Amino acid sequence: MDYWKSKVLPKIKVVFAKGGVGGGKKAATAELLKSFDESKEGINGEFDEKKAGLQPKVVEIYEAAPAPLKVLIKDRTKVSGIKKNSAAVIKFVEDLANIEFPGAKQVSEGIGKVGPALLSGPIFATFEKVSKLLPAAADDEEVEVVKPKEAPAAAAEEEKKEEAAGEEKKEEAAAEEKVEQEEAPAPAAAAVAAVVESAAAAAAEPAAVKEESAVAAAAATTAETAPAKAEEEAPKA
Repeated sequence: MDYWKSKVLPKIKVVFAKGGVGGGKKAATAELLKSFDESKEGINGEFDEKKAGLQPKVVEIYEAAPAPLKVLIKDRTKVSGIKKNSAAVIKFVEDLANIEFPGAKQVSEGIGKVGPALLSGPIFATFEKVSKLLPAAADDEEVEVVKPKEAPAAAAEEEKKEEAAGEEKKEEAAAEEKVEQEEAPAPAAAAVAAVVESAAAAAAEPAAVKEESAVAAAAATTAETAPAKAEEEAPKA
């Protein structure tokens, strides 16, 4: 009996206490979500009326927020982002409540009861209204932060294109060099042919000179012997 009281019973009480706390938190969360859903129409109407005056204040609060929270405000798809940036979310909603941003006070009070992770719906609904008041410059900033992986992909694609262009230029240069090498022997062959032709002409020239000399000598001999023949034939007549 003493063992039951000292060991077992305290553990059972702890288990039931934990279950009771968890059950109470879930019930409180359900009640808060229901209340927020019922007041959504009134919050939207109030936002439409006040948004012009709220815009400069909202932009100032947004610019002071950390970069991960800015991403979460614009990209409202990751509930885990609320858990990772819970402190920044709590402060941001409190700052909105201080400027009487529609629905922010209700969300801030709910966060104080059950924490931000269980109120992702009302928090994202508030962030959606905030994003509508941000200028185009804030949208550009969000694109740069939310999609940082696209830049390396584009850079890698550009690098591949540059490498392909470089390889193409190398291939063109190699082809031109090959053509030049193939065309180089042609002038050399022409030069050799010219040398051979000159040599042949030089060789043919002495023969022609000799032939002319022989003809001239023959003519001279004929001229010398002609009178002698004439004298020999004269007496016979």
